[in-house]
Amino acid sequence: MSAIDICGVSKSYGTTPILHEVTLAIGAGEFVVLVGPSGCGKSTLLRMIAGLEEVSAGEIRIGGTLVNDLPPKARDIAMVFQSYALYPHMSVADNMAYSLRLRRTAKQDIETAINAAADKLGLGAVLERKPKALSGGQRQRVAMGRAIVRRPTAFLFDEPLSNLDARLREHMRAEIKKLHREIGATSIYVTHDQIEAMTLADRIVAMNGGQVQQVGSPLELYDRPANLFVAGFIGSPAMNLFPALFGRRGGEPAIEHAGFTLPLGHDVTLAEGAALTVGIRPEHIALGAGSVQGVVDLVEPTGLGTIVHLTLRDIALKAFSLARPSLMIGASVAVDLPARNLHLFGSDGARVER
Repeated sequence: MSAIDICGVSKSYGTTPILHEVTLAIGAGEFVVLVGPSGCGKSTLLRMIAGLEEVSAGEIRIGGTLVNDLPPKARDIAMVFQSYALYPHMSVADNMAYSLRLRRTAKQDIETAINAAADKLGLGAVLERKPKALSGGQRQRVAMGRAIVRRPTAFLFDEPLSNLDARLREHMRAEIKKLHREIGATSIYVTHDQIEAMTLADRIVAMNGGQVQQVGSPLELYDRPANLFVAGFIGSPAMNLFPALFGRRGGEPAIEHAGFTLPLGHDVTLAEGAALTVGIRPEHIALGAGSVQGVVDLVEPTGLGTIVHLTLRDIALKAFSLARPSLMIGASVAVDLPARNLHLFGSDGARVER
């Protein structure tokens, strides 16, 4: 296991900047997930750590060693790609053994490493098959097994599950988490899927526009998003966001929107009349209670619960309920937005602390 330190790293292609002075410390044995929309720079950062992209500025250290100018093979890392990247003419066993043979590892040691990895990944029965005879999930396990047998100091995963169907992704997430717990190697995982990020990570690094937006545990990003991007990106269904003004009702702090006022309960350091964006997660909206009336636009049963689309004055909201409310489209329903569950963001998009 090795720590990975990224200090002021930037990347440009010609005059086009891709990453802007990214600084991040990843502890030995930690599982860190880089998450963000397509084009945010997360895969570029991963490829720079792997040595597949040059660093335009800044430093990358693995285990304390500066690796900016080291080739990939000298960095002692293993990478699992989205595309599997298996040799089609080789068996599963030969695919997994290939890197060890290049290192001139003893035949008995190769066999032992392959069998151990196959046991962990449930590949024992397919070791003699070619990749074309495997399912997508099995091919991804082979790609992971090829990385495991090398016993690297760090694993890098570049959207490894994006080619799989939803049920198989769920299964493979669990397998990856179990493997990390057993092996304990430092792992960096890139995804645009915030569910993968929430379920896998020790810490999430939320990225957008080539910059780090927030770093923290999954629940830290969920419960206290640092800005509007994180608030809107993390969570499914996504957080409801709507514009409002800071004001006072009877001398007490409140937020005001056309047609209704919501008490805040706690004061904030804002001037009266300051523009805000207010956020509330769908599961925190209470239906059938409260002083504000909403109109039902759509009802989506999910099995686990129900997503109700509402219009509140001119605001479109989603509410999630574990119950199965009998609501008709066009019906009026009382809506409560509890003050303790409101998130406030200033005109600059940054979180307003309460």
